[in-house]
Amino acid sequence: MTSPADLLDLATRIAREAGELAHRRRREGVTVAATKSAAADIVTAADREVEAFIRAKLAEARPGDGFFGEESGAEEGTSGITWVVDPIDGTVNYAYGIPAWAISIAAVEGPAETSAWTALAGVVFNPVTGEMFRGVRGGGAWLGDERLSVSEVGEAGGLVATGFGYDPETHAPALAQLARVMPIARDVRRIGAASLDLASVAAGRIDAYYERGTHPWDHAAGALLVEEAGGRLGGAPGGRPGNGMVIAAGPDFFSRLEPLLDYDR
Repeated sequence: MTSPADLLDLATRIAREAGELAHRRRREGVTVAATKSAAADIVTAADREVEAFIRAKLAEARPGDGFFGEESGAEEGTSGITWVVDPIDGTVNYAYGIPAWAISIAAVEGPAETSAWTALAGVVFNPVTGEMFRGVRGGGAWLGDERLSVSEVGEAGGLVATGFGYDPETHAPALAQLARVMPIARDVRRIGAASLDLASVAAGRIDAYYERGTHPWDHAAGALLVEEAGGRLGGAPGGRPGNGMVIAAGPDFFSRLEPLLDYDR
């Protein structure tokens, strides 16, 4: 049986190659291929090309594994391992030339269902900065040779990251939610890439992150990073990160933040 460390090595190598491809396509010029849930929710030609590249590389190395990608959906395998992939997380940033987008690849044990899988290995790679965040179950979260650890929040409050959905009807509730959080926040950040938000929590750069409306490929790798960095995860459905809510923070600040969000568990 392949170890989680071996899965991590494979994910790291493929993420770096995919990142080089995506970065090259960005320099050549971005072509919007389609929209999804709303006009602002775009898919670039590079999203599709990079996912196809990752999928082909994984199939070549591990033909029995399943695959769950943002652009091509889910396909079950025979090995019990499924790869959950966001080829370019932060597509709007990517399209605008904002250097906050990432390749997110996670290997999970179980089906392509957040509530049923166990993440074994994951990487979040920002090709612009060259930062490769890596996590392996039971082996910690790392950035280069530095082992990551979530922050401790002082009297000034926490630096909190969040996001807003593309559906305009969700904006008013999200702003009301943010208003409840502000009394315990030092400040707020809206980076625009869930995987990088989660990686930043794991690295102690951000004290907490929460967001409603994310998808499994947005948080599969990043959630493992937070967990392995000593953080606490929650959300919905079922108290785990999911479409209903993702929450990530150090244990103490999580206990202060989570009740303020008042979400449907």
